[in-house]
Amino acid sequence: MSQYTSFHDFYPFYLNEHSDVKCRRMHFAGSTLVLAVVVLAIVTGNAWWLLLVPVAGYGFAWIGHFVFEKNRPATFTHPLYSLMGDWVMYWDILRGKVKL
Repeated sequence: MSQYTSFHDFYPFYLNEHSDVKCRRMHFAGSTLVLAVVVLAIVTGNAWWLLLVPVAGYGFAWIGHFVFEKNRPATFTHPLYSLMGDWVMYWDILRGKVKL
């Protein structure tokens, strides 16, 4: 059972696991690439592009964790909250609440 009873409780832990700016940059790049791939799939009408979504998203994020942050991605223990955290952090970066 998860130690977090809500995403609100989980998000501070998530941010702490992304304290290295290079890790956050890798997440931001991967998430941006995910959005670009989704747009490409829609524009071209070719859903095969969507196979790249997990590669782009997780690939960049996991490199950020293993190479720069030196920790295990929260995806392994809290997959849903971690996915939510990726997009909340992305939005927080765009709004200047989380620094790159």
